[in-house]
Amino acid sequence: MFSRVLVANRGEIAVRVIRALHELGVEAVAVYSTADRDALHVALADRAVCIGPPPASESYLSIPAVVAAAETTGCEAVHPGYGFLAENPALVRACEENDLVFIGPTADVMERMGDKVRAKEAMREAGVPLVPGSDGAGSLDELRRVAREAGYPVLLKASAGGGGKGMRLVSSEDELESAYGAARAEAESAFGDPSLYLEKALSPARHVEIQVLCDQHGGVLTMGERECSIQRRHQKLVEESPSPALDDALREEMESAVERACRVIGYRNAGTFEFLLGPDGSFHFIEVNCRLQVEHPVTELVSGIDIVREQVRVAAGEPLERTGRAPRRGHAIEVRINAEDPLRDFAPAPGTVTRFRPPLGPGVRVDTGLVEGLAVPPFYDSLVAKVIVWDDERPAAIARMRRALGELEVVGIPTTREVLLDVLAAPEFASGEYSTSTLAALEGRVPSLASA
Repeated sequence: MFSRVLVANRGEIAVRVIRALHELGVEAVAVYSTADRDALHVALADRAVCIGPPPASESYLSIPAVVAAAETTGCEAVHPGYGFLAENPALVRACEENDLVFIGPTADVMERMGDKVRAKEAMREAGVPLVPGSDGAGSLDELRRVAREAGYPVLLKASAGGGGKGMRLVSSEDELESAYGAARAEAESAFGDPSLYLEKALSPARHVEIQVLCDQHGGVLTMGERECSIQRRHQKLVEESPSPALDDALREEMESAVERACRVIGYRNAGTFEFLLGPDGSFHFIEVNCRLQVEHPVTELVSGIDIVREQVRVAAGEPLERTGRAPRRGHAIEVRINAEDPLRDFAPAPGTVTRFRPPLGPGVRVDTGLVEGLAVPPFYDSLVAKVIVWDDERPAAIARMRRALGELEVVGIPTTREVLLDVLAAPEFASGEYSTSTLAALEGRVPSLASA
C-alpha cells in the first residue's frame, strides 16, 4: 500500500478521496489554487501545496504543477478524482515518467475510450450493442447518407467530446447542414477536434450506466447499474440504483456485455460504461468514462463497497477481493446540489455561504466541500454538494430524499434544491416511468423548471 498520495482535485471529490485515504492509513496531499486557500479539502489534508492562481488552466489543469507537487512532497501516487485532468492521458504518462502511480486506467485505454469512434470499434469487437449510425467520423455528405438510412431524428456528436458539447439533435434533413456547422465549431472550441459522427436518436430513451472495477490480475467486478435519465442540457441531476427499467435478465445481459468489453480493452481500475435503453428494452453503448463518476456513491450504498478505497488498493497492485457480480441491497438515490440560480436560467451563482446545515438521520449521506463562511468561487464547476439516501425500497428512498432535501439549508447562494424537490414530487418520477426527455416535458407544469 502507498504511504502518501496526491489528490489532484478540489471541492467535494477531493474531500471524498482524502477521507478514503485516511481510512486506509495513507497520508493525503492536497493541491489548491489561490481561490481555494481556505477550502475544506485543504484543511483536511496532511499537507497542501498551492499550484497556481484561480484559473483552472493555470492550476488544476497544469500537469507540470501537479506532478511537481507530488514529487516535492514525496508522494507515490496521484488520484485525479473526476473532471480536470482525470481523463487526460498526458497526466498518466507524466506520472509514469516521474515514477508516480496514476490511480486509474492506463494511458492507452484512456486514449482509445476517449475517442468515441475508436471506443465504438472496441465495443463492436466485444459484441456490445451499438446505437445505429456512422462507423466513424464523417463529412457532411457522408453523415447525410447515414442519417437517411437510420431515419430522423439523429444526433450529431463530437468524436473527442462529452458533456453535451459538440452535440446537436437533428429532426429533419433540412436542419442537418446548419447543425453540422454549429456542432463542428463547438467541438473544435471545446476539444480541439471538430470531427463529428452520427447516431440514431432513440426516443423515448433512458440513460443507464454500469459501474466496474478491474484489477491488474484479470479480475472484473461489475457493480450493477445506475439510472441517470433525469438530465438538463445533457447534465445529470438525479441518479438512482437499481434502475426501475431493468429486470434481472436485462441487468445480467448488460453486465455480461460490460465484463466482455473490459477484458477486450484491458480495462483497469474504476470505470463506467454508459448505455441508452430503448423503449423496447434494447440497450446500446454510448461511451466509457475512464474515471470515478460523480454519482459513484449510489453504487456504494447499494453494494456496500467503497469504490475509492478499491481504486487505491487496485492501483497498489492488490487483487479485488470479489469478482463477477457485486451484491446489491435496497435502493439508493443521489441528487446534485449546484450553486445555480433557477431564476436566471440556471446561471452559475458564486458567493459566500453564510449558513450550511446538511441533513442528518438514518440512510442519509452528504458529500460536500461546503462549510459556513466559505466563498464559492466563480472559476469552477457549480456542483457544491451531493445528497445521497438509501432505504429498503424505492418509495421509501424517495420519501427519505424529500425529507433530507427539506432539512438541507444553504444560505448565501442560490441552489437547485427547489428544482430537485419538484422533480421528486412529479408523478413521472414516482412511477419510475421516465426518460431523458422527462425534465423538458415537466417545464410547463413545474415553476422551478420554467427557465430550464
